[in-house]
Amino acid sequence: MLPLYLGLSSAGHSALPLYAEGQALPSLAPMLERSMPAVVNISTSTNIEISDNPLLQDPFFRHFYNLPNQPRRQQQKNSLGSGVIIDSSQGLVLTNNHVIDKADKITVTLNDGRQLNAELVGTDPEADVAIIRISADHLTQLAIADSSQLKVGDFVVAIGNPFGLGQTVTSGIISALGRSGLGIEGYEDFIQTDASINPGNSGGALVNLRGEFVGMNTAILAPTGGNVGIGFAIPANMVMSIKESLVKHGEVRRGLLGVTTQDLTPELVNAFSLKNKHGAVISRIESNSPAEKAGLEPGDIIVTANGHSVKDSHDIRNIIGLMQIGDNVDIEYFHGNDKKRTTATIGKPEHPQLAGEKLHRKLRGTILSSTDRNQIEGVLIEKIDTASEVWRIGLRPGDVIVSANRYRIRNLDELKQVVNPGGALLINIQRGQEGFFVVLQ
Repeated sequence: MLPLYLGLSSAGHSALPLYAEGQALPSLAPMLERSMPAVVNISTSTNIEISDNPLLQDPFFRHFYNLPNQPRRQQQKNSLGSGVIIDSSQGLVLTNNHVIDKADKITVTLNDGRQLNAELVGTDPEADVAIIRISADHLTQLAIADSSQLKVGDFVVAIGNPFGLGQTVTSGIISALGRSGLGIEGYEDFIQTDASINPGNSGGALVNLRGEFVGMNTAILAPTGGNVGIGFAIPANMVMSIKESLVKHGEVRRGLLGVTTQDLTPELVNAFSLKNKHGAVISRIESNSPAEKAGLEPGDIIVTANGHSVKDSHDIRNIIGLMQIGDNVDIEYFHGNDKKRTTATIGKPEHPQLAGEKLHRKLRGTILSSTDRNQIEGVLIEKIDTASEVWRIGLRPGDVIVSANRYRIRNLDELKQVVNPGGALLINIQRGQEGFFVVLQ
């Protein structure tokens, strides 16, 4: 780096940095010229049905007043965000799930002005990560840095598309690492930065001074609605781990350790007379779970998992949440004041969930799981988006799908076998003591 000379004005205040004549001024421009082509603008459009007065949807009301059938009204919703090309050969673009969530059309605009339609590869709503694919030549991808090597005070640059202005660059430092418990995502291990991140920056790149990708800009803390110097990015290591699963399976197949943990507080340290003051306390072990088979017990304190330090319950949730079914996790823990080691094999969750849109487009907005609720085998509708079409039709959380396309189904696997994603879907719903059919087409 070139030497910096500070001067003083006649008033005694610091003046602008001075450089000897002929010396080049330091600049991020060369790095940005290499990096900016890998950051893209993303625009989406979503067709939303406008709900009429519920009375106008009631067939008895319409019949009584002899009202004609009205065509469904639709409104188009548009949104903007950013993305990062992480594999130029396959055209893979990384972004936030909330940028492309429920989009009917995704358009990617490259740095050179080309506009391309994108297809969805996979999403992970829990971590707010999505992968889309574009088809184009001469793409530029970012090199990926090891985000575990980041330190507070490192200089970083945020590249994105704030407020739809077009590609914009801001700079700052890493303000903090390992931010969690913010309630922004299901899995949180954020990089905090004061590099300005604003609406539209979501999905963009946070890079180091070598132009390497260190994180994906995701959220801001904005009490006034604008940037106040507190932005959050998902670390590159976490993003790339999720990316591998999304490309391979289209989803993240999270496994189960079978523990419920809580933070190790000073009160618990005193109550158990512990020497160790950091870790995640196991408060509950599920019966016949991988944790039970590995010999863990309630009251044990997990301090490392696969070599990663565990400071609190958020850490163990993030570490396990990024592992796949069948992976082994080496655990160091305290049993009382005795330090022990064990290995557990991540198991399959007892009640796997599935986003309904992955089965059929008309099930968009639902979360499904296998169930034997009230001794009725079928597929439980656990959650429904109140803005979705299935909610308007009349489906509700707690409904159980017991047959589909005239086939009796008992679990998600059987439902997958009988659903034709491109055709009509006839489902038999069990609601309490009542049953009825619904046609989705």
